[in-house]
Amino acid sequence: MADSENKEVSSKEEETAKQDEKDKDTTNEGLKTPGESSRQKSARSGSAKGKSSPEKSSSKGKKPAKGKAKKEEATQPTPAPADEENNDGLPDGTVALFLSSKTQELFECIADEQVTVENPNKLIPKEAIIQDMKTRAAVSDFTPVKQQMQEYTGEEVLVIYDADFKFGQNFYIALTEEAKEKIMKPPVPEGEEGGEGGEGGGGVEEEEEDIIYTYVPPEPKEWVSLGSEVEIEDEAVTESRQKLTFTIQRIRREFGAPVKFSDRGPDDIKDGYIECVSFEDKSFNIKKMELDTSTQAVGTYTEKGTQTDWKHPCNKFTQYAPRLYEEEERKKLAESTDMLNFINQVTPRFELALQQNEIMDVFFDDWKALADEDSTFGSKSDNHLKEYQSFTDLLFSKDKTLTCIEWHPTIKGVIAVSCSERVSFDDRVDNASKILMNPSLILLWSFHDPIHPQILLEAPDDIFCFKFNPSDPNIITGGCINGQVVMWDISKYSDRLRNNQRGKQAKKNTMSSLRRGRGREQPGFEDENTDKTPVVRYCAVSSIEHSHKSAICDIQWVPDHMEVTRGGVIVESKTMTCTQILSASVDGTVGIWDTKPPKGQTPSVEDARQDNPLGVPTTFKHLDLTWKPTLKIPVFRVEGSGEYGVTRISIQERQGDRGAVEKLKTGDMERKESSVGHMGGSLRMGSAKDKKPLEGATTKFFVGTEDGELVYADWKLEKDADSGKIQPPRPQFCKLLHHRSINTLQRSPFYKDIILVVGGWNFTIWKEGHDTAPLLQSAAAKMRLTAGYWSPTRPAVFFIGTADGNVDVWDLLDRTHEPSLSQNVSASAITNIFPWDVSNKQQLLAVSDSVGTLHILEVPWTLRHCSAGELPSVTNYLDREVKRLEYIDNRQSFHVDNKRKMQAEEAEKKMAQPTEPNTEEMENKMKVEWIEFQEDEKKFLEELGLLVVPDEPLPDV
Repeated sequence: MADSENKEVSSKEEETAKQDEKDKDTTNEGLKTPGESSRQKSARSGSAKGKSSPEKSSSKGKKPAKGKAKKEEATQPTPAPADEENNDGLPDGTVALFLSSKTQELFECIADEQVTVENPNKLIPKEAIIQDMKTRAAVSDFTPVKQQMQEYTGEEVLVIYDADFKFGQNFYIALTEEAKEKIMKPPVPEGEEGGEGGEGGGGVEEEEEDIIYTYVPPEPKEWVSLGSEVEIEDEAVTESRQKLTFTIQRIRREFGAPVKFSDRGPDDIKDGYIECVSFEDKSFNIKKMELDTSTQAVGTYTEKGTQTDWKHPCNKFTQYAPRLYEEEERKKLAESTDMLNFINQVTPRFELALQQNEIMDVFFDDWKALADEDSTFGSKSDNHLKEYQSFTDLLFSKDKTLTCIEWHPTIKGVIAVSCSERVSFDDRVDNASKILMNPSLILLWSFHDPIHPQILLEAPDDIFCFKFNPSDPNIITGGCINGQVVMWDISKYSDRLRNNQRGKQAKKNTMSSLRRGRGREQPGFEDENTDKTPVVRYCAVSSIEHSHKSAICDIQWVPDHMEVTRGGVIVESKTMTCTQILSASVDGTVGIWDTKPPKGQTPSVEDARQDNPLGVPTTFKHLDLTWKPTLKIPVFRVEGSGEYGVTRISIQERQGDRGAVEKLKTGDMERKESSVGHMGGSLRMGSAKDKKPLEGATTKFFVGTEDGELVYADWKLEKDADSGKIQPPRPQFCKLLHHRSINTLQRSPFYKDIILVVGGWNFTIWKEGHDTAPLLQSAAAKMRLTAGYWSPTRPAVFFIGTADGNVDVWDLLDRTHEPSLSQNVSASAITNIFPWDVSNKQQLLAVSDSVGTLHILEVPWTLRHCSAGELPSVTNYLDREVKRLEYIDNRQSFHVDNKRKMQAEEAEKKMAQPTEPNTEEMENKMKVEWIEFQEDEKKFLEELGLLVVPDEPLPDV
């Protein structure tokens, strides 16, 4: 039974092989030429002989036909002869061996990559195997054959890959030279030797005839219609509508204008990179033997317009103006019975609807507000700050004060801090030479590497404050303790911040260095420059003669939609880029610095960012050592002479707010041609004469002083009536409610006129336009308050840092007399707080201390999630506080006016001379007093019972 089945299978395989060979000859029939190779001729003649002698193939067995069919599909490795295998199936002189993935990487024989089924052999030096057994000892995978390796006479050992685990392991190794030669050079079977020499095996090649194929072109025949032209006509689209005519115009000066192309990253702008992901279409699947195609994976953009007709008519109307009745018509309608009946019918339903609206809100979504009840601090939900990460550098930031924190505006996970020496003013003066020798740096940290800073920004002196440019984050400005303004350009290292994978590089350097020959004896000899932190030198610094005379405590970029002229007027910025800097110093002045080059020097950004021979970018070469402020505003005292020592400054306009620009009505259509979002093709801007003042933008600003005073001043220059000089006016008011220097002066991100002021042992919340008193003033705390910041997502929450290392979280909707949460973060004083909204699901809080450690805390959901009614509730609370202040002001003014009136009346009485009374007046006065005495005497006697009043007699009848 088994023999019959084997015969049937072998006959089927033989027929299949013959049919495949026939199809292959038919396919290649038109491609043959007289000069084909002898190998192809011998293969064809052999196949022809195989067809003519079926008896011989059947007598020798069916295996040759089956093997021949497989050979045409793929070339398989020649196995060892069956008669030379041992009891386990392995060839003589070989042993099955398991090699782990680590061993495969060491000896470059990774399965299915470096050794495959088609190429399973791998020669490994004997010395490498012996060295591995010495190094890893019992862990080495070659330990089972240790004795054989020592007795092996050759220099290279053959290892064969066993993909199917035929012999029980993934590899087997040849232990003798004879086994290696048999596997590398297997003997040729007799059937294959006779294939070339013919059937007898005499070794004599037979001559074959050269077959020449000629191409016979097909003859054209008459076309017979089967009805397909009707279907084509039905599917064809004919134009029935009238074509639209468009006129496209372009400004003439744009024809032939020079164009400069530059490289940029795919993440610089939106839709800068479109990924075309391949997918398998299950509805259409066809196999092709060979296909040559080309694909351009770039999205095409087209702009088209169409005009459609509304096919479905409907009745609609629009009333643009209200209909007004005359007096006579209104009286008739009010007195008509129809109107009275209508009101009587509708009134009960109207009253019921009003009652329902008062009881509950029918439009309230219960599902959205399902978890709002857990957002309070009294719930069991998580409401504490979690330690996310911390940064400190033993060389540059340890035992130093972190003076400023700034998150990178566009790259997530990158934060910068500035360091300063922890010395007093006297110690700084005494040790000035020693301090100058220590580098003053700004450290840029990344979450990918919490140990090493990514970039170090070198400064001429200690930096007290710095800011990223909102238009171009590669530009950074900072203020020094000596009063100079510094600029950096990190465009060269932006890719390092964006694509930082330090952890992956360190992992790759272990094995790749061994394979490439570096550190072959022991790892660790990698190139140190690849991971070395770059030090970026400042590219511009202000002139020391025109800089501030004392430390710069606050610095800001002027918003991109406005510019300040030399006269203090706010005008529109046509380029919509940040090019001006606002600095505040303790010397009592506020400076406005312009980064645009002077007239006549208009370098492009591409030319300006080329490095000089020292490696410093030349972006602001025109400003270096000659830079001076375009406008310097002294903050005079309200009374007397001198200036206030400014520590913080706040202006009303903020970055990204286009309210003032939208109010500006201009008919200039060329304004649309200005570039937006980058520093532009040229650093030179337009003249101030061509710019128009911004309506609604105010020149007034708040200032916090080193004595704890809050000052409201104006930088618009005016002519002084007394001296005749052009200078800013005196401040409108000055309030002293803090007993120490003000360290925080910040506007709420939800209200432009609400300001948080932190200084000394308390904080206050002010509303611009109400200068009598703050809306909220906290009680004096036990420890000094050192920092503060509004929450970017909740209008009622702000963070306060203290001198004992605590972070207090205040929630105005929860309580206003004490913080809702107080948590210790550091053992030293908190110097800065800066929250950052990473995404909708995560918010981080950066906290720095006075010992050089930067703490990153994760804000819980209850402190970052804004409920549906929080913003209206905070607005109502602020409005109530404003009304309370107005009521107090009115009462105070009433009492003051009343007191003034009383004092005036008393003064008049004192000044008036008394008049002598007349005799008649004296007599009348005495009579009145006598009558009053008699009445009092009568009442007194009646109470004592000494006087009985007789009853009145009855009237006579």
